[in-house]
Amino acid sequence: MDIAALFQQPNALPTAPKVVQDLISSFNDEKISAEAIARKLAADPVLSAKLLRLANSAYYHASHTISTVNEAVAMLGFVTVRTLVISSGLVNGFKSAPGLDLKQFWRYSLNTAVTAKWLARHLEENSDLAFTLGMTHAIGQLVIHAGMPEQAMTLDKDVPPLDARRLEVERKAFGYDYAAVGAELASRWKFPEIFSALIGTCQEPMQTTPFQPMAGILHLSAWFARAVENRLTTQESKASFPAEVASALGISPALMLEEMPSLTELSAGLEELIT
Repeated sequence: MDIAALFQQPNALPTAPKVVQDLISSFNDEKISAEAIARKLAADPVLSAKLLRLANSAYYHASHTISTVNEAVAMLGFVTVRTLVISSGLVNGFKSAPGLDLKQFWRYSLNTAVTAKWLARHLEENSDLAFTLGMTHAIGQLVIHAGMPEQAMTLDKDVPPLDARRLEVERKAFGYDYAAVGAELASRWKFPEIFSALIGTCQEPMQTTPFQPMAGILHLSAWFARAVENRLTTQESKASFPAEVASALGISPALMLEEMPSLTELSAGLEELIT
């Protein structure tokens, strides 16, 4: 089954909530107003309620209770609200993916996102873009498991979804991998072109010329989130550290393994996104 046929499967392409589609479109609309988006968001009780819980979480340290969407937008800023709502909307969009532990998948995605945001800030790159890409970089796995569950679960038995060998195994089995599927999904959902490009290349960023720092950030962040999820020891983490990518970014192993705050600290208060 090629990628085109995969996306024709009934369960492969979830429908994003209307407000999420509007927010995705806003990347390419310089005239979009925060007020207009706030009105649309307020009309979606599920997403607006989740946004308010996030705005009042320990992560944002609000000085007073945020009780309306307009207040949330005013406090957090349109870019941050867009990032949170898109991420939450994507989580809600995939209700099932046979054979895939969704709780683990979204935990891994959130850990990738908060790591990418921290690294992006350290490197003075776009941290909100890094977070959104971190949440979406592996979404092709969901499409594959939803669209062709039997084939996906056959691979899962030998090489789990969060195994670093997964890309190569999928290419041999399908002729493409979850990175390519994720890039195609981003394109079909009309994300800006940079999303498709980075989702498609972040797993192997050194193969792209010129080197894209954001792809390198995502690569390191995904590696770190996998290492934590797979419970690698410090020695094992150091042995598997993507040194070439890190060197291209000017990042040392010590920065990530010793100086970076823990994932618990980085994601505290954002758990609401994945529940």
